[in-house]
Amino acid sequence: MLHCEQEAWSGGACRVAGVDEAGRGPLAGPVVAAAIVFDPDFLRTEASRSLAGLTDSKKLPPKRREFFYGLLQDCAGAEIGVAIVSVEEIDALNILRATHVAMARAVAQLSPPPDMALVDGLPVKGLPVPHRAIVGGDAMSLSIAAASVVAKVTRDRLMVELAAKYPAYGFERHKGYGTREHLAALRQYGPSPIHRRSFEPVAQMTLGF
Repeated sequence: MLHCEQEAWSGGACRVAGVDEAGRGPLAGPVVAAAIVFDPDFLRTEASRSLAGLTDSKKLPPKRREFFYGLLQDCAGAEIGVAIVSVEEIDALNILRATHVAMARAVAQLSPPPDMALVDGLPVKGLPVPHRAIVGGDAMSLSIAAASVVAKVTRDRLMVELAAKYPAYGFERHKGYGTREHLAALRQYGPSPIHRRSFEPVAQMTLGF
């Protein structure tokens, strides 16, 4: 899981960030991005063994994601930036641009800036540092996997909070994705303020608020 980082280090990049997002596909809620820089010296220590098994957040059950999230938050060898882009920004920009903005903001929180970023997926417009895009990178790079977990857990927690504010939709269960339960609630109650008006079928529905 460090092959991509090692290539970057060998090329002269000292600070290498992994970058990933969560929440690109849901019908409701923000998109969240995370950027993480690991200290190469930390990754050579016995303490780094606690991260064994860290991989793409989609392949981890919720309890394992929470476990790794806690480890990363407490890890002295990891620096983390997180950015949240609101529903209003998503609707104004479109989801692809909003995702790129979230990634750029997350990277910008790292100080000093990384020398290079490893990004899951395709190239990102507007990223403030040079980057390498890696399709399936969250299963190939420890840094991207860590960013994947932080972004996913952060967004899931936000959706649980929003579920308390808008209890009719079941956000705590589906996190805003277009499940059968969610679509049924949309038809019954109409969109809430945190639904993405630029997404179908939300755009076709009469506003409920």
